[in-house]
This record gives sequence, structure tokens and C-alpha cells, in this order.
Amino acid sequence: MQPPTQPAPAGPFSRTEQAAVYRAIFTRRDVRSQFTDRPVDDATVLRLLNAAHHAPSVGFMQPWNFIVIRSAAVKAQVQAAFDRANTEALGMFPAQRRALYSSLKLEGIAAAPVNLCITCDRTRGGKVVLGRTHNADMDIYSTVCAVQNLWLAARAEGLGVGWVSIFHDSCLRAILNLPEHVVPVAYLCIGHVTQLYDMPELQAKGWQDRLELDDLVFADGWGNAGLPDIGPHTGPGPATGGKRDA
Repeated sequence: MQPPTQPAPAGPFSRTEQAAVYRAIFTRRDVRSQFTDRPVDDATVLRLLNAAHHAPSVGFMQPWNFIVIRSAAVKAQVQAAFDRANTEALGMFPAQRRALYSSLKLEGIAAAPVNLCITCDRTRGGKVVLGRTHNADMDIYSTVCAVQNLWLAARAEGLGVGWVSIFHDSCLRAILNLPEHVVPVAYLCIGHVTQLYDMPELQAKGWQDRLELDDLVFADGWGNAGLPDIGPHTGPGPATGGKRDA
């Protein structure tokens, strides 16, 4: 065990540093079709994984593992699993939405140089984990924090990331030989991009608009108006999407 350390001074980032953080947040996109064929080198992949590994985790359990996939054969198996599930998914939507659904590209498995599966080991830390005593899913939530860390780091590196979620769990488990106690949380496609949509692709293509922040913030309990009336948007990044910015 490391010896105790003293807290270090803390304070806000510089304006330039703040702007870079907010830029990564506001310009991050779920990438499906903008990948170039430029390889992603191992040093860059390692930086992304290190960023993910520094995500917060409840009880410091660090429940994640990272399966880096470059094999065309493995990608082909994952692609086939996606195709089967995507055909099933099409039939789950109302008839009037199926044409739009069919037109959407929902993965970049073969196009992305690197695929990455981020998993959660549900036994990590033992049976009793600090902070997880009353909510068993805190390990899953912690793993999702690792996904977001990696996604923002990738944006800063000029890389695109796409999250592919249309799979049967059993298929992905079989392809990647996952133990029973390990859960696949995120299957990501990673590659260099030269262009990104200026808004989420599903919004740009008419599938869903961003919800208004005004309608999502409550004060001291559900349903109580909570967003202060501060006038037109003046903070970093794009307008919040609230009514006063419409």
C-alpha cells in the first residue's frame, strides 16, 4: 500500500484549458461513416486506454477490462452479429419509421481500424465493495464513466468513436470468449476522422431532436422548475437548447 499523501492545491483551469475541455464535450460525436483508412498507432490507443483507466469508479473498484480488436476475422464475426440483430430491430419500430431507420448507418465495424470492447468484471473488488453495498449496478455505471473518458480523449486526439449496441449479448460473449461474470458494456469503433457533423448525426438526419434543458432540470424534487432565468446563453459551447435559446 502506498503511504498517505497530502491533497494538492486545486483551482479552475485557465480559460484556454476550459475552452478545450468544453470543446471536446460539445463537439464529440457518435461516428459511423466518417472514418478514414489511416491506421491508429499503438501509442495513441494506449493513451486512450490510459484516459479510460483514470475514470472515477465507486469504491475504486476499477471494474473494466479492454479488448482491443484489429483482426479482420473477429470484426467480420461482430459485423454478422450486428446485421442479424439489426434486421430484428427494424421490425420493432412503427412502420412509418422503418424507411428512415433503414437509411441510417448505425455502425463502422469494418471501416474503423480499431474496435474496442469495454467490459465490466462484476466480481472485481469482492462481494462487498465500498459504495456498492446498496446499489449493485455501481460497477456498470463506473464502467460507463471509463467509456466517456475514452470518448473525450479520442475527440481531443482527432479520432472518432462510434458505440455499437445492436447485438445479442450471447453473440458478443461467444465471439470474444467472455467469462460468465464479465459483462460487455460498450463495443466501440475507433478511427481517424477529418469531418464531423455539427450536431449529433441522428439529429441531423431527422431521427430525434435534442431535448430542451429547461424541461430537464428540477429544484429540490421532481417537477419543480429548477433552471434559473439567466437570459440568453452566454456560457462555453453551444446554446443549452432551453426555450429562451430557441
